[in-house]
Amino acid sequence: MRRTFLAGHLVCLALSLSSGARAQATDDVVVPATVVRGKAPPPPDSPERRDPTGAITVIDASEHAGEARDTAELLVGSVGLAVQDSGGYGQSKSLVVRGAASNGVLVFLDGIPLNGAGGMADLSQVPAALVERLEVLRGGAGARYGSGGLGGAVNIVTRAPSSHVRASGEVVYGSWNTALGHVAITGPLLDGNALVLLHAGRSDGDFAYELDELPAVPDNPVTAEARARNDAKGGGVLLRYRRRLPGGSRLDVLSELSLEDRAIPGTVQNPQSAGRQDLDRLSLGVRWSGTQASARGFFRRDGLEVTGGLLGAGGPQRHVVGGVEVEGRTLLGGGHALTATVASSGEQVTQAKGAQSASWWRGSAMVMDEWALVADVLSVVPSLRFERVGPYWLFSPKVGAWLSLGGGVGLRANAGQSHRAPSFLELYIRQGTLLPNPGLRPERALYADAAVVWDSQATVAGASRWSVTAGGFAALYEDLIAYELYPPMMARPYNFDAARVWGAELEAEARLFSWLSASGGYTWLRTQNRFGDPRYFNQDLPNRPRHKWVGRVRAGPEWLNARTEVLYQASQFVNRTGTRSLPSRTLWSVGASSTFLHKPEVTLSVEVKNLLDARVQDFTGFPLPGRAAYATLAVSLEPTPSAPEGSNAPRAP
Repeated sequence: MRRTFLAGHLVCLALSLSSGARAQATDDVVVPATVVRGKAPPPPDSPERRDPTGAITVIDASEHAGEARDTAELLVGSVGLAVQDSGGYGQSKSLVVRGAASNGVLVFLDGIPLNGAGGMADLSQVPAALVERLEVLRGGAGARYGSGGLGGAVNIVTRAPSSHVRASGEVVYGSWNTALGHVAITGPLLDGNALVLLHAGRSDGDFAYELDELPAVPDNPVTAEARARNDAKGGGVLLRYRRRLPGGSRLDVLSELSLEDRAIPGTVQNPQSAGRQDLDRLSLGVRWSGTQASARGFFRRDGLEVTGGLLGAGGPQRHVVGGVEVEGRTLLGGGHALTATVASSGEQVTQAKGAQSASWWRGSAMVMDEWALVADVLSVVPSLRFERVGPYWLFSPKVGAWLSLGGGVGLRANAGQSHRAPSFLELYIRQGTLLPNPGLRPERALYADAAVVWDSQATVAGASRWSVTAGGFAALYEDLIAYELYPPMMARPYNFDAARVWGAELEAEARLFSWLSASGGYTWLRTQNRFGDPRYFNQDLPNRPRHKWVGRVRAGPEWLNARTEVLYQASQFVNRTGTRSLPSRTLWSVGASSTFLHKPEVTLSVEVKNLLDARVQDFTGFPLPGRAAYATLAVSLEPTPSAPEGSNAPRAP
């Protein structure tokens, strides 16, 4: 379920770069509407309050329980987003937000940055079993989140420990010998609450697809093939600990380890006969949050090794990042609050081949000034961030506003500037035939957006019966980095590209009864290449579909409910000259769930994805799976019945 809500007061902002823990006390600053897909509006200390006027959508993962989705599939229904999928379970998945490339979208795990040495975050490495909710900020995120947020930011919030003992588990089995599972236990420990979650999964990925051996020849017949070398397997563990401290503050500790091994299948036209990727990640985080201040530290280590003698394999690659952030907030009078953040981090990448290594330091200072004016009807929130990223100085200002018109209607608007510093790989590390270029400049985005939000006064089971958000956005991207041929047989990145993007977003939900809800979202996106070469000038940017529509209906009580979802995505060009394109696609999924036992609670779910068996490819020619069926069995046991937890209590997994 999704709903738009109007909160009356802003609380002190949290500890992490995007989510973590925020302060618990409220004050006089008005908070604008936030679109929430879930059971309830997020608590006052939730991370989406970090940007009070931003276009934010919160996706509650529990609303998709039993649907056999991965983390990227949880995001695919959000407006303004497109998922770039390399072909099924375990294969690389990344995000395009409002036309910005995947290396211009920041991704966090409980505030720990996940973007790799190449600037992109691979969502396939974050299993959905870890996820409690996803917080999506659309639009430039530089002022609040720093370098890399050209198009937006996504924070993945992991499952929180509970004060009640609970054990749970889930197993999924389905098409192409796909098997997933996790077990979790949570409860009191050492004057706090702890959670341990183990997860694992595998898939052969040998789905059928259609091969056109001569795509340049019109009406060339296609042949049926089985996807080869598309298998993947992985597993890991999540540990979380939370403790209330004297004075009302809170301590959160996180440790997460993931391991993955996957084949490298190649594209349809250029399949691979050998090659695998071994990936690992260790993430550590500590957060303290008080009523008017917060602090956190984090560490992440990524490992990547390509084997099989593939061109470009450079031996083991290691990417290490760690840092600290301190934030404070003070009230300067009625309806006026000032927030300041200071952050520092270090980053290093090493690659065995050629003994290549590079490192740099990041430092930043951010100030946000919140004003509630005209009897709390109008809120104005300017903010700016000064940032040093390696050799680059970056300046990211933003101003946002929220106007309440009464009757559940409000207006929000934002404008600002964001940057993306070149990645380590673009600057310093040779990748086979891809050469680095230490002379690159940071990419820049100038952006603006505005929207009308309506939340009906009528409610059903405590939720608004109707909610609608409609808005538009525009952005100008400059100094974009792209690889070009570097004679004789190499490629090298250069700052020569520019683009402009504009579009519209529409989200709506109707909750007609406690057992019946429907939601939908539509995105219209226009892009133009502004590079002076006449072959490319004013052409659409590749891999940016102009239209995307998602509709979802859910009906039935807990003991037996059904759901259906339809995703339509328009055709998209796959080259800069606009001469090759992928056709439009319509993906229809249906499913049902039944909680037929209690104490222990047992739920059986079935899901059929791509019901019409649409045969499609993604942007680089990777075929996507056809029709697939999955069955899910979930069990939850709570020895002692839970008393209702307060709004500040942690959620159970």
